Amino acid sequence: MSTQVDTALTLTVEPLTREAFAPFGDVIEASDAVRHFPINAGNTERFHDLATLDPGEGGRVIVSIFRGLPRALPFFVVMMERHPRGSQAFVPLSGLPYLVVVAPPGEPPTARELRCFLAQPGQGVNYATSTWHHPLLALDDVSDFLVLDRAGEGPNCDEVVLDPIAVIASR
Repeated sequence: MSTQVDTALTLTVEPLTREAFAPFGDVIEASDAVRHFPINAGNTERFHDLATLDPGEGGRVIVSIFRGLPRALPFFVVMMERHPRGSQAFVPLSGLPYLVVVAPPGEPPTARELRCFLAQPGQGVNYATSTWHHPLLALDDVSDFLVLDRAGEGPNCDEVVLDPIAVIASR
């Protein structure tokens, strides 16, 4: 791995915005940029239809909680995964920032195709079907995430090892 570390491509950490993340899926957050309206006699604001959840043919949407251990920076991105049969949404529950590393759907990505986003507390992501992404990248402390993804027949996780690898040096 020493040679790979020496040749690792450095990823620039970008702010997570709906526009920048659109090629990879949806940003899930309560903001004025999305359709919202009062409900429950005006006591609740509904931020409506924030993500396109796709369980794929023969699948169903399930709800889980993932507990991620914090990652230290610099962090070496050596692999990516995708879910070819359905989308996968992560909504933070711990009020902490986290990193999101993605690449477009299609052929296995190279390090040059990766994008890295810093998600703020209150921002979730929904990876579109077949979008390449790194597994959970919690920062600072142990973090819980509400996860909506697919259960159903057939394998639904492809992994690829990157060569060269990438590094996230800092936020």
